[in-house]
Amino acid sequence: MNYKVGVVGLGVMGSNLAINMERNGFPVAAYDLDAAKTRAFVDGPAKGRNVVGANSPEELMRCLERPRRILIMVPAGNAVDSAIEHLKSHLEPGDILMDGGNSLFTDTERRSRSLEAEGFHFLGTGVSGGEKGALWGPAIMPGGQREAYDAVAPILRAIAARSEDGEPCVEYMGPRGAGHYVKMVHNGIEYGDMQLIAEAYDLMHCGLGLQASELHEIFRDWNTRELKSYLIEITAAIFAVKDDVTGHPTVDIILDEAQQKGTGKWASQNALDIGAPIPTINAAVESRILSAMKTERVAASRVLRGPSTRFTGDSKALIAAIEQAVYASKITSYAQGLALMRIASQEYNYGLKLGEIAKIWRAGCIIRATLLGEIMSAYERDPALANLLLDPVFRDAIESRQQAWRTVVQTAVELGIPVLAMSASLAYYDAYRSERLPANLTQAQRDYFGAHTYRRLDRDGTFHTEWNSK
Repeated sequence: MNYKVGVVGLGVMGSNLAINMERNGFPVAAYDLDAAKTRAFVDGPAKGRNVVGANSPEELMRCLERPRRILIMVPAGNAVDSAIEHLKSHLEPGDILMDGGNSLFTDTERRSRSLEAEGFHFLGTGVSGGEKGALWGPAIMPGGQREAYDAVAPILRAIAARSEDGEPCVEYMGPRGAGHYVKMVHNGIEYGDMQLIAEAYDLMHCGLGLQASELHEIFRDWNTRELKSYLIEITAAIFAVKDDVTGHPTVDIILDEAQQKGTGKWASQNALDIGAPIPTINAAVESRILSAMKTERVAASRVLRGPSTRFTGDSKALIAAIEQAVYASKITSYAQGLALMRIASQEYNYGLKLGEIAKIWRAGCIIRATLLGEIMSAYERDPALANLLLDPVFRDAIESRQQAWRTVVQTAVELGIPVLAMSASLAYYDAYRSERLPANLTQAQRDYFGAHTYRRLDRDGTFHTEWNSK
């Protein structure tokens, strides 16, 4: 028989997506450059399923119906180019390649143009949800030729997560690298969310002396209200787990060194390139970099002094304020990520629809949260919304939490507990709402040392002052 879809790369994500496809009625032809992986998959997780293993690109192509639909699941970077080259000579015009890894969107742009010139279709397909999501339903962000998406849409819609209203969490993002761009921003927002949660934990653990069992209860409680989300849910679960060897909470024995795969850093780099301020995401990236400086930090802790980290005020009031501050910071972080995509959509001619992006992030992906339903509604009210903070619902949400937010940041500063992301969120809010910023002085300085000129408030035109004339 002709198989509906091919999966190339049978690591955990590729294998789980293949099983997901087969379970939803799409027979799979599976191939890995390592023949042992192909055999292990076919004889293991895929045994008894409508899955066939291919031992070569030629055999893979013979198994697939035309136009061939092939999902590549290999590590981002050179491995994707190698996989494409490995398959390309066996393709026919009109065949569709999908890259489901975390590729840099500029690489996807290059591959899309090159393959289209040779008569092939290419979809840069962002997939979020981890191993479990791949198996049972991820959020999927495909970009490329519209006709290619239409040809694979039945497969992607079948395997995607379903939100509470039953809608599949997949939608066409736009041309060329649009899908991987959206996935990159998703991961940047994810970095911000995780850092905000970490800072809340640090304030309660170091500032209030709360232990893992108490933190478990607090985060579990938070997950019943406005902060309800996958990341808050798993944070609560983490605090309940104890180490088998020591009996201590596992989180307490993990080295404080957060790693990264690069997608958050890419978001920060691109935001600088196109002139989009995303300080919360930047702070989250920088926090991971600082965490990696463990040896230096240990040495610095012995010579650099700060205040006592123990809070002596009303603990219950501070915990309640921290919940409000996390939510306000989270709104601000999402506002930054969405504004980044709005600017990028204009820069790259992607035609991104921010409301639809929020819609497909409601389930399956790592940043799934109750908040996304409200964001979707905001863009239904105003599809041209320049910034989420300007929506009346979110404006009021921030306003009602503003004092708690400021109290928490102030308390952290007084205790010497770093809150890079939370304070960056607040500073962004204050800068965005300011009619006048001190950039007039910055521009005067630039004109002083470099004759860069300036504009005036009281008349049109460009001006220069001879600052050294007296």
